[in-house]
Amino acid sequence: MRISARNLLKGKIVEIVKGATTAHVRLDVAGTVVTASITNQAVDELGLVVGAEAYGVVKASDVMIAVD
Repeated sequence: MRISARNLLKGKIVEIVKGATTAHVRLDVAGTVVTASITNQAVDELGLVVGAEAYGVVKASDVMIAVD
C-alpha cells in the first residue's frame, strides 16, 4: 500500500457495528481504541473482520492542542 497521508495508525479491529448505511469500525492502536465511521459497502469491499490488522488513516486540515 502506498498513500500520501503521514498519519497512519496500525492496529487490530476489535468491533464492527453496521447501521442502515454506515458502520463504526473500532481499531485498537497500542491500547487506545479509535473509531472510524465508514460505509457498510466499504467494510464489505475491504473484507474487514474483527481480529484483522488494519490502518486508521487520519487526514485533517487542522490539529489543535489544548491543556487544562
